[in-house]
Formats: sequence, structure tokens, C-alpha cells
Amino acid sequence: MYNSGEFYYNIVMGTVRNSVTRTFGILTAGGDCPGLNAAIRGVCRAAYDRYGMTIVGIANGYRGLIEENVRILRPVDFSGILTRGGTILGASREKPFKDSYGRDSEVAEDKVAAILKNYRALNLDCIVVLGGNGTNTTGYRLSREGLNVVGLPKTIDNDIEGTDRTFGFNSALAIGTEAIDRIHSTAQSHNRVMVIELMGHKAGWLALYAGVAGGGDIILIPEIPYDIKAIGRHLVERSRTGKTFSIVVAAEGALSIEEAKMDKRDRKKMRAEFPTGYRIAREIEAETGMETRATVLGYVQRGGIPSASDRVLATSLGTAAADMLARGEYGKMVSLKGNEISAVDLSVPAGKIKTVPADHYMLDTARAVGTCLGIQGL
Repeated sequence: MYNSGEFYYNIVMGTVRNSVTRTFGILTAGGDCPGLNAAIRGVCRAAYDRYGMTIVGIANGYRGLIEENVRILRPVDFSGILTRGGTILGASREKPFKDSYGRDSEVAEDKVAAILKNYRALNLDCIVVLGGNGTNTTGYRLSREGLNVVGLPKTIDNDIEGTDRTFGFNSALAIGTEAIDRIHSTAQSHNRVMVIELMGHKAGWLALYAGVAGGGDIILIPEIPYDIKAIGRHLVERSRTGKTFSIVVAAEGALSIEEAKMDKRDRKKMRAEFPTGYRIAREIEAETGMETRATVLGYVQRGGIPSASDRVLATSLGTAAADMLARGEYGKMVSLKGNEISAVDLSVPAGKIKTVPADHYMLDTARAVGTCLGIQGL
């Protein structure tokens, strides 16, 4: 924590060139993902070099803003981080509007009050929040409390409403695809059905794209509840035509038709006993008698250096955020629409999940190359 006289002097006396924003805080919240450091660099380099803004780095997401765990960021801090994984600021899943049970409470009110107090004490004109659905939803709620907020969309799940793509997705896609490629050799060598579970609790973007890229024979996503009998028929047909192995790519949130009918609480309790991939493998073996194994890729998908595509996207979104700060364009999230960097109101992603629509072209692409999507006719 930095509370020195120099710290506050820099906040008050920082030089600004043609910028509405003089001093802003920046934080990364939620899970880490490739591209966070590239985005931090993009925001900070443009804000510092182009506009002369003072930058306050906030440690460990919203927790750092609650506890005033902050420091001035200087060029040495955000130089040489473009290719680094993780985040130099640290992250947490702190949700200031919720208690440990996910409910609004007096404890949550105290946290929000601390954020408001520290925001003013630090003389911040705005906070830039880099994160997923929860982070940008919290940013929106803080903007409703009177704070100036600019959001950036990061998540490997690509499930943030208001942007065509999030940074982190492309890197995770490459990792998932490589894992599927490697699983192929084991599946072929042992004549097995191999289930590989990828992240995607509520949206199947990652599993769908990686499944297509890796040549998955079956792709299961949360948006299309699967029928184990349809899966069984597809696998038996592949075996009958001389294909001795199969690859099943499943999002962690994939669920059966029977599960989809269950009460949410009961379903959650049942699913807690087995990871999705292992449960599906067990169902396939019971349905077909085929030897089936599962691999859960887990946090490997979120680690490591960002892909070139994610570095470019994160940098572009970051520099656009700096321009928004200079114009005083607050209460928005930077986004990618087509080939253009734009911005949407923070209310757009708040509390929403961008799921794979039933008419998305990638679903038809998968069907066209013979991929089963878990139900009869798909």
C-alpha cells in the first residue's frame, strides 16, 4: 500500500494534456486470462504517453479498492508485460455488492461505502475495470452509485454481451485445440472414446470453436441439452463404418435433457459429485459398452502467454479505453463489433450471459462436417 506524500502529490499535481481525466485507477478482477497484461499496457501507455494521466494501480481486483491497496504505476511498471500471462495487478473474485453467500447485506453495504470513500480520497476521476460478466456488472452498479467507470471485456468463455469477442478467448481456443489434437493419438492407439472437458459453465463458445478446430466427433454445449441415446447411436454408427475411436468435446456446463428438466439446486448438487467430462464418459460407456476415458483440461486453459490475436485485441481495446478516458466518456465498456472498436453502455453486459444462438453459423458448420451436437438430427 502506498500512502506517502509523494503518492498524493502525484495524484494532485499529475500533468494532463487535453484530457478530461487526470487520474484514474485500474484493476483486474475475476479469473486471470491471457491478455490482461497486454490490455493493462495498452491503457497505461496511451494514457501516460498521449495524455499525461496519473495512473493508480489497484491490487487484487475490487478488494484492493475496498482496502486501499494501491500504488502509482509508472512506465517501468507497464513496460515489457505485453507477452506475460496473468496480471501484474493481481486479481480476486471479490464482489463488493454481495456477501459470502451471494446476497446483498450490511457487510456488502460496508464494502461499497469503503470503495466510494477510497475513490474520493484518491482523487480518482474514473476506474478502469478489466474483467468478465461479474466484473463489468459490478462496474455498472458502481456507476449507479456515482462513480465514473470504464470496462474492458476479458474472459476465455467469450460470453460477455455487447462485444463480438473478448480477449483471452483466442488463447484458450488454441490451448483447447492443441489438447484435442493430442488426445487424438491416444484415442486412436487404444480404440477408445475420449471425452475432453473444456471451460464454459453457461456458454459453449470455447467448446464449439475448439471442437470444430480439433475435429471433434461430438460437441456438447450448455445451449443444447444432449440425449445420451442420440450420442450412443452416433458412436455406434461410427464404429460400424470402421472408425475405431471418437472424440467428444464437452463444455463444463453441458447437460442432458433430463438434467435440463431438474430444479437448479438439485442439478447443482448432483453435478458436484462428478466433473462433467467424467459423468459423460460414464454415461457413454453405460450406453454403448465402448471403453471411454475423460480428460478435464481445467485451469491450463487460462494460463500462459497470450496469442498474437489476443495481444492485438487487448492492446486495441486498452488504447481505445485511454481515448475514452481523455474524452470523459464514462459508464461504458469498450467492445469489438465486426472490425471496429466501439463502446456500449455498461448496462448492456450487466447481469447477462452471451450464449451461442441456435442459428449461429458455427453450429451449421459443425453439422455440415458430420459432427453430432448431442441430439437426434444434430
